[in-house]
Amino acid sequence: MPCTLIIPWKLTGRCLALVCAFVLSACAPTLLAGPPRAQKHENRHEIERIEEAWRNAVLKANVATMETLLGDDYMGITATGTIETKDKALANIRTGVTRFTSIDLSERKLRFYGTTALVTSRAEVAGTNASRDFSGSYRYTHVYARDVQGKWKIVSFEASRIRDSDEHK
Repeated sequence: MPCTLIIPWKLTGRCLALVCAFVLSACAPTLLAGPPRAQKHENRHEIERIEEAWRNAVLKANVATMETLLGDDYMGITATGTIETKDKALANIRTGVTRFTSIDLSERKLRFYGTTALVTSRAEVAGTNASRDFSGSYRYTHVYARDVQGKWKIVSFEASRIRDSDEHK
């Protein structure tokens, strides 16, 4: 049964503003609290598990696992600025166009915004793309969103190469 707020007709202007401020301040702790602490802890472990599953799937060219980790509307932006859909990213791994031989992750930061999670990490990568070696240091971002079944999916990826200071000259 919906809650109904009855406001007398004479309650206008400053009085109405005070009543609204009171109602909002009373409700604010509930609205801003987010999920309980245990749920936040569980979500953190789930995302960390998926990050490791993603790393292993990329290294082993396990397209079946990658397909389950990526959202249907996944969009990736590579360090060269190339945009990849889910189908394109999976095809590049499946055909060997993109091949990773090592990925060492560090400096992981994980933040939650409701049903969205943001992961940033540093990656020391060795691999090739077509005929080009892309080994080096990168920073990357994964954006996660919960799907309709409540599972976390990677929906966005972006990588930036970390340049050596002498490369800027």
